[in-house]
Amino acid sequence: MQSMFQQMKYFIAVVENHSFTKAAEDCNISQSAISQQIKELENSLGVTLLNRTGRSFKVTEAGQYFYTHCQDVLESVNQLVQNTIKITKDDEVELKVGYLRSFGTTEFLQTVSQFSQEYPKVKIKISSGNHEQLYELLRTEQADLIFSDQRRALSNEYANEFLTDSQFMVAVSKTSFAGDIDQINAAQLVDVPCILITDSDHQATEETYYREILGIKSEFRLVENYDEAQMLVASNQGYLIVNSRTKGQLDAQIVKTVKLVNDSRELIQKYYAYWKTDNSGFYIESFADLLKQNFV
Repeated sequence: MQSMFQQMKYFIAVVENHSFTKAAEDCNISQSAISQQIKELENSLGVTLLNRTGRSFKVTEAGQYFYTHCQDVLESVNQLVQNTIKITKDDEVELKVGYLRSFGTTEFLQTVSQFSQEYPKVKIKISSGNHEQLYELLRTEQADLIFSDQRRALSNEYANEFLTDSQFMVAVSKTSFAGDIDQINAAQLVDVPCILITDSDHQATEETYYREILGIKSEFRLVENYDEAQMLVASNQGYLIVNSRTKGQLDAQIVKTVKLVNDSRELIQKYYAYWKTDNSGFYIESFADLLKQNFV
């Protein structure tokens, strides 16, 4: 296997230099040696990677595929080595994690406690925020891992560890929608303001999500926290969208919660642990595993 890794490096050098001679110089071996290594690589794979014509060559389709993906393999190996070495260092390690403020902290803080007991040398830095704030922390590498809801299509750029899901619900005044109903269609709420718990910087993003994903057509009313939102709901001045998990932050004696549907389609909110695939490591993956266990 060690020989295969070295041959992959030689092959990348040959393709990138468009020359066996220049590749040999870069790799500090003779031209005949690097040529022999490429031949042995082709024999091991059982395919032709380079079509040679005199002193020149052309990369075959198989060679182009191998060139593209062996770079990913070598990068993964390098990352594996670096992460393994990092674990054994005596220096204090910092793990930056973030959680979705609106969800609640039970599982997340339990995970932090367990992780700290198991890996005492790791200093944990904790942040909280809404989806967009957490995504920005992760994108700019100010967080190594975040626990958040799904607002975007899952991307291969990030590891996406599913944790839980929850039925969307609508919180309304107890005097609204007389009778014992078990669900409300988004279309029934068009004439009632929809209360958003967010700041002006993220208002546009939240409104787009509510419109395009949840099918909300109401006008929006901005508030800063759950207490303010609940007061408006209780006084019949709007409705608040929650889910079967976050509804616990409301007073059931003041407001009632009912399942929200859109044209009879159930609306489900999914939650994931996210981290960059090129920043994966032992401590990040260990924290994610503990977090997942606490949601089982």
